[in-house]
Amino acid sequence: MKYDPISSSLFVKNRKKFVSQLKPKSFAFFNSNDIYPVSADSTLPFAQHRDIFYLTGVDQEESVLFLFPDAKKKEYREILFVRETNEHIAIWEGAKLTKSEATKTSGVETVLWLDELDAVFSELMEEVENVYININGHYRAKVETETREDRFIKKVKKDFSEKNYEESNPILQRIRSIKEKEELELIQKACDITEKGFRRLLPFVKPGVWEYEIEAELIHEFVKNRSKGFAYTPIVASGNNANVLHYIENNQQCKKGELILMDVAAEYANYSSDLTRTIPVSGLFTSRQKEVYNAVNRIKKEATQMLVPGVIIKDYHAEIGKLMTSALLDLNLLDKVTIQNEDPEWPAYKKYFMHGTSHHMGLDTHDYGILTDPIEKNMVFTVEPGIYIPEEGFGIRLEDDVVVQETGSPFNLMQNIPIEAEEIEDLMNS
Repeated sequence: MKYDPISSSLFVKNRKKFVSQLKPKSFAFFNSNDIYPVSADSTLPFAQHRDIFYLTGVDQEESVLFLFPDAKKKEYREILFVRETNEHIAIWEGAKLTKSEATKTSGVETVLWLDELDAVFSELMEEVENVYININGHYRAKVETETREDRFIKKVKKDFSEKNYEESNPILQRIRSIKEKEELELIQKACDITEKGFRRLLPFVKPGVWEYEIEAELIHEFVKNRSKGFAYTPIVASGNNANVLHYIENNQQCKKGELILMDVAAEYANYSSDLTRTIPVSGLFTSRQKEVYNAVNRIKKEATQMLVPGVIIKDYHAEIGKLMTSALLDLNLLDKVTIQNEDPEWPAYKKYFMHGTSHHMGLDTHDYGILTDPIEKNMVFTVEPGIYIPEEGFGIRLEDDVVVQETGSPFNLMQNIPIEAEEIEDLMNS
């Protein structure tokens, strides 16, 4: 891995939080992701399942975690299974984790080779009453591929149909949404790498540059700073491309007078950052572009102040809608008659601002978090209002990542990344 080692103390804490929520005589298991094929003998780069990484720090395929806090054998209360390495694997793929390295990474004392799993599993199931299975419960999940976890669950349910089955995801949704100090430091690192990429771009962008050239500058800077790369598929959208919310082609030439909306950010140690900035191709905003830009920036600042403990995200988004409606009136994009006659299910402001303002962020860009629960200290959120005006040929979105504090304003993890219109212009023309 490119990132620096992470102390196993983080993963020890995470497991303690998880098992404290289990019913008595309960067993939980977690599998690594598959390595997915492309065609012939090609595969996609391996990406670890975030749940097993959260609980162990192990970033290797074919790893399995067992958690059974009431096991009669103390050494079986936490078991990590890893792929046995050998000379052949070391030559062709690189050496895998040894047992001692797996313990050092995860803090799990009992590490066994994967070929021992079936025998240990059968022994443990004689003591188990409840089995916690890990099904993807994220509100945005649309999974069509059967995962390694899915196959394991299917086999367990078939072989042990008499057991009571519970789901791990509701527990993980809550504990993963509140970050430990070490996690905040890792997210900050991802944000700092993103800052380096953005600052690299400002003097680089000129009329005639291609969107993919901007993407290339970013990936260079990210990898140079020990990131694996983009935290999500990058959006580099010039001109009217910015009005396609998930534009990812990044294949157009940037023209004089246009704006470029860039929703691009680095990951670090599997933790995400999530940044959006909108900059002028020519280095200067027009008066109209700056007027809209400043309106979006004002909304972002006001929205940030609302992210405090006790707030419910649905209510928060309703308040942002009021701010956006007022701004669109001031910009002459809406009129009072339209607002008076709006559909409450799709308010008038959504013609120009269709998405939400904030989402949880962490190991996943759209991270775990139960939206009906009140916001708590040490949750990390994006703040990303936007105004999209196809008829004027541009769209503007601005986004930072913030940490909710016990009292006072959230801490902006991206406070050092330029955002004010005049600062952007100065840096592009210096």
